[in-house]
Amino acid sequence: MSFDLKLHAYRLLMDEPFFAALSRKIEKRASNAIPTAGVRVDPDSAQFEMVYNPEFFDSLPEEQVRGVLKHEFYHLIFDHVTSRKPEGVNPKLWNICADLAINSHLVGELPDNCCMPGVAPFEDLPKGKSAEWYLANMPQNDEDEGEGEGDGSGEPGDGEPGDGEPGSGSGDPGNFDDHSGWSESGDSPEQEAANQMAKERLKNAMKEAANEASQSAKGWGTMSAGVKEEIIKRLETKVDWRKVLRYFIKTSQRASRRSSVKRINKRYAYIHPGKKVLRQAKIAIAIDQSGSVGDEMLSAFFGELNKLAKLAEFTVIPFDTHVDESKVYVWKKGASQKAERVMCGGTCFDAPTEYVNSQNFDGVIILTDMEAPKPKRCKAQRMWMTDQRGASRPYFKTNEKVIAID
Repeated sequence: MSFDLKLHAYRLLMDEPFFAALSRKIEKRASNAIPTAGVRVDPDSAQFEMVYNPEFFDSLPEEQVRGVLKHEFYHLIFDHVTSRKPEGVNPKLWNICADLAINSHLVGELPDNCCMPGVAPFEDLPKGKSAEWYLANMPQNDEDEGEGEGDGSGEPGDGEPGDGEPGSGSGDPGNFDDHSGWSESGDSPEQEAANQMAKERLKNAMKEAANEASQSAKGWGTMSAGVKEEIIKRLETKVDWRKVLRYFIKTSQRASRRSSVKRINKRYAYIHPGKKVLRQAKIAIAIDQSGSVGDEMLSAFFGELNKLAKLAEFTVIPFDTHVDESKVYVWKKGASQKAERVMCGGTCFDAPTEYVNSQNFDGVIILTDMEAPKPKRCKAQRMWMTDQRGASRPYFKTNEKVIAID
């Protein structure tokens, strides 16, 4: 493939500080299985990723490559990927409305065969509205527009502009990118939790991108003031920390495998037995017992752990400047516990970290106000849960997940 995405990302960096900073946080994967490009949540890593066809990008002029990249990032910014499609709405119509909302901000930067407000067959629709607005105001006879253009499934032969001659401008306007893998009403709990984790990571990435753009000489680049205000507003939204907590526990589970003749081996069907996976998480809950951690936070956290005890067994580790092993206990699966404070002192995060490292845990969740120096590296997957103040003004910086609870 002659197309070099890194080169175009670098050029984007020169002119669009916000998009460039956001691009660095998005996984990118080349694939010929998709005709054009698309963004989705990887359910295994709970990360947003962009899958793209190098041949499609290679067929576009430079300005359209950058336009398509920004188009995909706008889908993330406007929360089109993880927000469920409206019930009872033609998926093709919703895909068109989502593209109309984005393409308003990319006039002259996209392939000709794209949905654009003010351009036939959408000449009566104004620019700059949300996908929901376009859905509510779309003329009824436009629901079938783009027939034969595909519904965003990304399957070969669906008639998208990416099939055969990407961005050639032939045919009626339609979706030039792939919308498969977006949130659906029938998504599994695991996928919903992955979406929540991805949204939280994206929120952090957008905060960093906004800070970088604000400090850059080129500011927010070509982004309009209205979109800039919308981004700042979205950064203030809350994430369901309970779903994030559930996802952390599930992804911390170890896998043990054993042969099973009842399962078909996907690679050597009916020759070798399949594998049955038994999962059991060994999770530590380290609770900061210092006086600065409020009783309300403790109560909220214990309330959710009572529900999560249905999924796994926990080891509760109260700590302040040290861990008193006589106060460590196992929270049995299916049991319930009352919130309690058993210690009172300062805070040292090295104390629970050393205990976890010595006990071979799969994951550790630390409930704290974040008011102590950064601890040493933890062998287990580690996540921090705190209040809004602790999340916005932590004592130290970390790449580990920091979740604010209500």
